[in-house]
Amino acid sequence: MHEDISFLTIRDLARRIRGRDISPVEVVRAYLERIEALNPRLNAIVTLNPEALAEAGRAEDRVVHGEPLGPLHGVPFTVKDCFDTAGVRTTRGSRLFTDYVPAADATAVARLKRAGGVFLAKTNLPEFAFWWETDNLVFGRTVNPWNPARTAGGSSGGEAVALATGLSPLGLGSDVGGSIRMPAHCCGVVGLKATHGRIPLTGHWPETLLRAMHVGPMARAVGDLALALQILAGPDGHDPYALPVPAPELPDPGPSLRGLRVGWSAEGGAAPVEPVIRQVVSDAAACFAGLGCHVEPVSIPALDQRDWQVLSATLYAAEAGAYLEPIIAGRRGELHPVLQRRLGVGSGSLGDYLRAHAEWEQLRREVAAYFSRYDLFLCPCVPVVAYPHGQVELTINGKVVPARHALRATVPWDLTGSPALAVPFGWSPDELPVAVQLVGRHFDEATVLRAGAALEAVRPVARRPPVT
Repeated sequence: MHEDISFLTIRDLARRIRGRDISPVEVVRAYLERIEALNPRLNAIVTLNPEALAEAGRAEDRVVHGEPLGPLHGVPFTVKDCFDTAGVRTTRGSRLFTDYVPAADATAVARLKRAGGVFLAKTNLPEFAFWWETDNLVFGRTVNPWNPARTAGGSSGGEAVALATGLSPLGLGSDVGGSIRMPAHCCGVVGLKATHGRIPLTGHWPETLLRAMHVGPMARAVGDLALALQILAGPDGHDPYALPVPAPELPDPGPSLRGLRVGWSAEGGAAPVEPVIRQVVSDAAACFAGLGCHVEPVSIPALDQRDWQVLSATLYAAEAGAYLEPIIAGRRGELHPVLQRRLGVGSGSLGDYLRAHAEWEQLRREVAAYFSRYDLFLCPCVPVVAYPHGQVELTINGKVVPARHALRATVPWDLTGSPALAVPFGWSPDELPVAVQLVGRHFDEATVLRAGAALEAVRPVARRPPVT
């Protein structure tokens, strides 16, 4: 099943293709064979690009003829099914868009292609990317490769599973509440929510909540995220939120973190938190101290005193509900029951909405002040390990909380627009991966990625899911 190819990093794949050790056709065929063999058990891949092998053949011709090659030349990548892909259907996980075929690529997809990447397939998501469980009425549920009875997370769950099981080396995800970082945590891969405005949203759907929506890469190695970010970053002239900020430099191999100012919290405003999560965050703090960082426990009052996933629900219900109303008019019965319930909650009063915005601004101010004193914030990524499918409530340390509590540690950083990285750093007693979350100041992904690479070097996730 070509495992020697399927678990290479994108940097290694690109290097070996450039050196003619392996061909783009060989690489794409290896991934297609793994998808055929494993995906029926996982349901991570939902639509193959019918031109993937042909595109790989053209990439191979460029290598043979000595033509200039991009940094991802011949490397396959997968795309969450809410990004437009020219000529390949984009269902958005909804019966309302089962037959929708975009005419043009999303900006992020086009940039990966221009860098030489070969578009391989689309991956599963919840309907409209508005749930933390990857399940919909078009393709069904995606399962966690470590334990099929557990969630893969959402909404970029298909991407996380494809990466963890060697069905893809690089994924394109999006995040408005934790949708890159939660699945990365649940499945044992890395995911970066870049600074808001770093990567254009053009061609990503739905076109709402844009002040909190983020695009970002997912992979199996932090260095791959850094390479992908260089390719994806920069304005495109269409997304008004995308800023003309230079792409970050690739972190040097084995960089020193000596002197880095790291604040950390075992809860990070996400209480209650499972003991194993607290322990892994504490272990990461000790690791940074051992690497010469200035490490100290901190409290950010705005995080600790407010449940931001509740506030985000107020904002999202108002804005997403108004945006979706004309789109789903007369077809509400075709929506997934979970989405029907979420849209039926109501948007609250104008006063509620305005008060939520005022609190949002206070959070942004406090976080900006924090990053005037520290370079990094270390905290849980998700307060629980991957839990059974379909949970409405979670019990953590004897306390019953809504299932949405799983997003409590990730939501604040969508509201602040801060870069945030999920990196695996431990395991639960029942062999489920545990990630920590590294948050940085705006447009300082370089520090976040350097720190993530250092953790990865100390405690690499060498295990592979049983399904592989």
